[in-house]
Amino acid sequence: MTAHRSTFLIIDYNLSRVAEVAHMSDYARRRYMVDTLLIRANPGEPDKRLCDHVIALDPRSADFVDAAFDALAPWRHTLRGGIVFSDNAVFGGAALLERLGLATDSADLALGAFSKLQYRRTEARFRDVLAAQRIMPPGCQAVATLEDLEQFAAAHPEGFVIKPACEGNNRGVVMLRSGDDLSCALNEVMPYLESGVICEELIPYHREFSYDGVGRLSFVTEKASASGRYPVEVAQVVPARLTQHEHETLRRAGEAANWLVGQRDGPFHNEVKLSDDGRSAAVVEPNRRPAGMKIWKLAETVFHVDFYQLWIDTVLGDGFEASVLAPTCTAASVMLGVGADTWFGLTEISPGVDPLNQAIAGTRQRHGLSVDALRVIDFNWLGQDRRFVPAVPRDNGDFVACVCISLHTDATDIREVVATVRECWADALKRVSSADGKLASLVEVGVQLEA
Repeated sequence: MTAHRSTFLIIDYNLSRVAEVAHMSDYARRRYMVDTLLIRANPGEPDKRLCDHVIALDPRSADFVDAAFDALAPWRHTLRGGIVFSDNAVFGGAALLERLGLATDSADLALGAFSKLQYRRTEARFRDVLAAQRIMPPGCQAVATLEDLEQFAAAHPEGFVIKPACEGNNRGVVMLRSGDDLSCALNEVMPYLESGVICEELIPYHREFSYDGVGRLSFVTEKASASGRYPVEVAQVVPARLTQHEHETLRRAGEAANWLVGQRDGPFHNEVKLSDDGRSAAVVEPNRRPAGMKIWKLAETVFHVDFYQLWIDTVLGDGFEASVLAPTCTAASVMLGVGADTWFGLTEISPGVDPLNQAIAGTRQRHGLSVDALRVIDFNWLGQDRRFVPAVPRDNGDFVACVCISLHTDATDIREVVATVRECWADALKRVSSADGKLASLVEVGVQLEA
């Protein structure tokens, strides 16, 4: 440990977000001259390169707070602040920071940001208050057996959703309508039964957004999700295109969710559905963490504000003055899949070709966009191993890549551009795939692999 240096604590993160942890760790070191200490289950060599110190503890274990408090003994007198960076740690992490005497959002209310069932129960307690704000709390019930499922289906003939009670990666969500096979649906969520499965009343609103930000600074993201049985998120757009009253409705719902889960100073990503008339809303789920699918990276491109740095500033600095977010362009993160059910691996890409460049070039041509008008911000392959990929994704693990783009013209709707990128990508991937492809070729053309 460096003598006389303060320590900044990071409690857990998902592996897909290693670049964000690296960015925050580097900023904390440079801006505030602190050592960084990471706590997570089963840390590996990459974790040791990310932070100065690493402690191996599972934030979901029953004794996490006591065990972590004891393990932090050598650093407790140096701790200057800490953050919680995963859904799994939101409850135990906040409790640990409170035990350490460090600033944090409420630990008592944090469980609602992890357990969807707990959040719905909290909503039910304030049903009249929420109704007065035109916020719909959908009916919700824990289910464990086919009989439970049949009872909920009978009470909600218009349809409902079955999903894991605690799962932050958009997995295991199944939309059910009258007449669907309930035993088949129960089998689909069987892997999540041990941790809990819930049924929720179908929210009768079609448009979905997220209320994102940190502290008092917020913006609204527009979601694009697949239709049908598996409502997987396929794209995110910043900023959302909204009227003033639609924005106000989403703000009320997003802030209500923050109140119910105890968010005050930290990050939030609250998913909200909006009625067709823009006057009513319903919270799909709250999150006390930064948004996924690189939404904060999109926001940095659009607003020229680094939300990760702002988050660190709220913990290690004197906070920050909330500024007015003025968009300079629009941006989107786009999930990229395959055109037909197939086995896919990076070694199947033909040597010397780049499907991303082909897809972007095709999109520019179709919409009459210049290179400056449509730009690539970021690209990642989502895994390297050969695996079966369905044409109709059931969750975010059924995509092969993700691209972030920015659009610097008002002449074209970015939502149309997103659809074209996905279509051109599937066509390009089919053209360039071959059994003799070499992984090295992708490195040669500069395609970035996800760590």
